[in-house]
Amino acid sequence: MNDILIVDDETSMQEFLQILFEGQGWRVRTAGNVEQALALLAEQLPDVVVTDVKMKGASGLELLKQVKQLDPAVEVIVITAYASDESALEALRLGAYDYVAKPFDVEEMKVVVTRALERKRLLQENLRMRSELRGGLPGTELVGASPRMQEVYRLIEQVAPTRANVLLTGESGTGKEVVARAIHRLSGRAAEPFVPIDCSAIPAGLLESELFGVMRGAYTGASADRPGLFEMASGGTAFLDEVAEIPLELQVKLLRVLEQRGLRRLGDSRDRQIDIRLVAATNRDIETEVQAGRFRQDLFFRLNVVRVHLPPLRQRRTDIKPLARHFARQLAEQEGKAEPLLLPEAMEILEKHNFPGNVRELKNIVERAVALSGDRPIGADLVKVGSYPGNRNLEEEIPPEGLDLEKFLAEQERRLLLQALGKSGGVKTKAAELLKLSFRSFRYRLKKLGLEDNG
Repeated sequence: MNDILIVDDETSMQEFLQILFEGQGWRVRTAGNVEQALALLAEQLPDVVVTDVKMKGASGLELLKQVKQLDPAVEVIVITAYASDESALEALRLGAYDYVAKPFDVEEMKVVVTRALERKRLLQENLRMRSELRGGLPGTELVGASPRMQEVYRLIEQVAPTRANVLLTGESGTGKEVVARAIHRLSGRAAEPFVPIDCSAIPAGLLESELFGVMRGAYTGASADRPGLFEMASGGTAFLDEVAEIPLELQVKLLRVLEQRGLRRLGDSRDRQIDIRLVAATNRDIETEVQAGRFRQDLFFRLNVVRVHLPPLRQRRTDIKPLARHFARQLAEQEGKAEPLLLPEAMEILEKHNFPGNVRELKNIVERAVALSGDRPIGADLVKVGSYPGNRNLEEEIPPEGLDLEKFLAEQERRLLLQALGKSGGVKTKAAELLKLSFRSFRYRLKKLGLEDNG
């Protein structure tokens, strides 16, 4: 259903336009000023905003600027006192679809809004068609059109405009941060900060001050007041990656942030109000963590309002080809070179690989191939998927020109780490056990080889 937002400080005009537009079968919301309008925009973006220019407080032109910052695709129609009013021309310069002068003709108003809705529909359809050529979710960096990912896209589109907290689950490397950014990008908070926080990368002793901030003198070395990452995310979205790594004593404080929308810096005596939308992620079996007493049940319920599970790449094989092309194009642009052609022989190798490291592993493989390709197409010789046979003896492995032992051992270690993660479903503690390593040693090796989870 078409969604219209009417903004006017005259109640009679609000009611008149609401009756007029609802008679067209459109959903209508009303606001008496810019502040009320922004609150409604935060809940859900409309298709068209109809606003008076001159109102008490902030003007319709100020609202127009705010709307275009939130989403340039939302069409705005302004109502002006006179057709020759300078504010009408300024509105068009700022991106308004059209203006209507008072006193306006009812049929003219209906025609202008109908045309704005049609323009919005055509723009959305055009965007979706362009996106479907690569497969993905319009307005985001998500790529792939497999049935499993279509389910993910539907969930993202449903939850993004709301205030609900989201829990992302799935194996390491499935792209949880990309999904978190998509949720932020499609929400009413898109113009505000997106702050990613990797809980596993911050030492436990520093995590509290990093999240909540610190006051001068709170501890030795605290020479100045410093806001935490939650304060920096206020108004926008905080992405808590590897949330299951947060110590139990800090989980209590995180719960308080979610329940009371407030926090207290280390060394402070007063609470500070914040407004964040929280998206959390983990590759652990979070229910098992709750049952084992390592994760608070009440915090789990708060985070798990909407759950989005990301499938491993081996369960969405039709997405390998568009993802590989997307990464090749993206990486080539970063290096200032033309997009290389991925030959069928290279694609065949990729499509047969099991990808225990998921999308991150695919990106790494393509990145290496693009870096080494020069100006030539990417063939099978440049696609290394780390499938070294384990039954060859050393003499057979050493080529006539010699062998870089350190590099070879690093590649073997990388392959085994990814294989262990794949077999354990991305659960690092289980992967460490498979390789007879301590969890700390396993994490060290992941970081050393650039495999530490970022999403």
